[in-house]
Amino acid sequence: MLLPLKKIVIIGPESTGKSSLCEGLAAHYRTSWVREYAREYLLSHGMDYSFEDLMTIAKGQLALEDEGVKEVLRRAGAGVVGNAGMGVGAAGSAGDMGVGVGAATGERAEPMLFIDTDMYVMKVWSEFVFGRCDSWILDQIGKRQYDAYLLCKTDLPWVKDELREYPDLVSREKLYHIYRDILINQSTPWIEIGGLEHQRLEAAIEAVEGLTR
Repeated sequence: MLLPLKKIVIIGPESTGKSSLCEGLAAHYRTSWVREYAREYLLSHGMDYSFEDLMTIAKGQLALEDEGVKEVLRRAGAGVVGNAGMGVGAAGSAGDMGVGVGAATGERAEPMLFIDTDMYVMKVWSEFVFGRCDSWILDQIGKRQYDAYLLCKTDLPWVKDELREYPDLVSREKLYHIYRDILINQSTPWIEIGGLEHQRLEAAIEAVEGLTR
């Protein structure tokens, strides 16, 4: 009998190691992770985005998430482990559907999916830049259910990227506390993740074990 899928979301300000953490967790648990759709969208369309563009990005993100859920459940039902039979990208690549694949060591009875970014991120982004958020995104926050959140702290150095907008520590800290306040005021279990890259992954694995058992 197939056990329920565990969905763990990694959120936080830009340049806090969210994608690397997702990739590392997926590798450890030999499962998949959902990439951030905004990156491929902005690389294709540029950084001069509008309020309406954020709706397109939000819908693209959820489409990737839904595809990731279907793929993990399909693999679990077929008894597939690691990369075998995936038909999507390997960990560290975009993949056809934006889903990375892990291939390493952790073992869990139930299928797991790690998600880089959810509608909380879209809400914060929209309100921070435009001062408002589309009701559709807010509705999705109410409808979507997850098993745990990992909130990445801002203790990693900011790394310049053509898509990143807030190198100053004041903005980074402000955004971090917005995310923290959101998580405090919702019911899904969560924990803060900090430290250097290897410390972050170790802390995240421990958090996943504690939050989803």
